[in-house]
Amino acid sequence: MRLDKWLKVSRLIKRRTVAQMACDQGRVFIDDRPAKSSTEVKIGSKVHLELGSRAITVQIATVPPGAVPAQDASTLYEMIEEIRRPPEVLDWMPDA
Repeated sequence: MRLDKWLKVSRLIKRRTVAQMACDQGRVFIDDRPAKSSTEVKIGSKVHLELGSRAITVQIATVPPGAVPAQDASTLYEMIEEIRRPPEVLDWMPDA
């Protein structure tokens, strides 16, 4: 299964086009290497996503043949790390 489709099926990213854009912008890594949206995912690979103020690292547990029900989406991966960063302070904003 393609990486962009797996990200959508696993519900880590809501839409496949958004997953493709994240890959094109270099925000998705597989085993510490930048990944293209067409990369084939394999069980045991580590996927790292940099999305806005969140950074998520998961390990692929299952690659389904197609779509899965929403309640089963979290069984496709094991969460390794999730980092939530505070939004960046805008330098151009005047002090209040």
